[in-house]
Amino acid sequence: MIKAAGVAEVRDADFATEVLESELPVLVEFTADWCPPCRQMGPVLSDLAAQEGHRLKVVQLDVDTNPDTTNAYKVLSMPTFMVFQGGEPVKAMVGARAKRRLLEELADVL
Repeated sequence: MIKAAGVAEVRDADFATEVLESELPVLVEFTADWCPPCRQMGPVLSDLAAQEGHRLKVVQLDVDTNPDTTNAYKVLSMPTFMVFQGGEPVKAMVGARAKRRLLEELADVL
C-alpha cells in the first residue's frame, strides 16, 4: 500500500481499537496499491490529516491484505471512504475527490 504521509495504516487486527473505539471521528480510506485513484488521494489525505487531525483521525486500510474488515463493510470499489463515529459507520463515499469536496462532505462530522 502506498501510505500517505501523516496518515496511519490500520489492519484487520487493530481496526476495532484504532477505528471503532476512537474518541474522534475516523475517516478510513479503503485502498490498494493497484488503484490509481487511490494514489491520487495520498496528498489530499495527508493535507486533511495535517489540517483536521485535532478533530478527525485519518487512516488507510489495504483491502488486499485486510479482507476481514473489507468484507465486513462490503467494500467493493476503491477508493472507498467511510466515516466512523461512536463505533459505527455514519457515512460512505466512493471515488477520488478534491480536498475541498471531501471537506464539504465531512462538514457534518467535523
